[in-house]
Amino acid sequence: MPTSSAASASATDAAKPASASGGVQSLERAFDLLERMADAGGEVGLSELSASSGLPLPTIHRLMRTLVACGYVRQQSNRRYALGPRLIRLGESASRLLGTWARPYLARLVEETGETANMALLDGDEIVYVAQVPSKHSMRMFTEVGRRVLPHSTGVGKALLAHAPADEVRALLARTGMPAATEKTITTPDGFLEALETVRAAGYAVDDNEQEMGVRCLAVPVPNSPTPAAISISGPAGRVTETATERIVPILQEVARDLSEALASTAATGTAGTTAGTTTGTTATTHQQQS
Repeated sequence: MPTSSAASASATDAAKPASASGGVQSLERAFDLLERMADAGGEVGLSELSASSGLPLPTIHRLMRTLVACGYVRQQSNRRYALGPRLIRLGESASRLLGTWARPYLARLVEETGETANMALLDGDEIVYVAQVPSKHSMRMFTEVGRRVLPHSTGVGKALLAHAPADEVRALLARTGMPAATEKTITTPDGFLEALETVRAAGYAVDDNEQEMGVRCLAVPVPNSPTPAAISISGPAGRVTETATERIVPILQEVARDLSEALASTAATGTAGTTAGTTTGTTATTHQQQS
């Protein structure tokens, strides 16, 4: 006779599709637990994982022992479990690939808007740029791929935080501070939350001379991205005018939707990967800018 725990596990197993059995099911469960840990801030107890996943404690304990042995999870002195350092290498590699897959879509943005196109992720409390395709104008914006900035003065930061709970946004701003990059940088939590309301209403975010005077940036989130991501264009304020914004925003939104579909499709991501090397750089840059 199975024990009550085993019976619970069997019931859970029965609820899975027939193809998700044995080792494959264990993999699904292990990755699900890792994602639940990330959603919980990176550190959880076994009882919390059991409550959120519906899995019995013995099953979770077995999976966590394996993840600890592999270095993907570590057990803290308080007996709670935290995401392990070995995940960092995987995350960095995945971020680079995500940028590679996005490059054809950024190249399309450059062709259709004429401005530099960027992709950025929210990594902890910071924005990290994972891909960029430069404008063909001699006067254009530029930032190094891999550079990290604070979110409060960037269009991508606003786009990525627009739908986060207000208390989480306030906590993030308290941790990072809100230093002024220019006289137009938003430097108060209330002001930033008001800006996020505008982003939600409009469907896009603007950096209007907030990171660098004379530069405007427009950004939108990538819907249903596997990790929070946004794309943007940046250019001189004299080119990225209000009139230009009306033309550019629909293009940004369309490209974001197409990129989202590509990331969700194995075939599409494979195609993106093979075409990523077709875009080349152009003339020397005259500015460095985060959008």
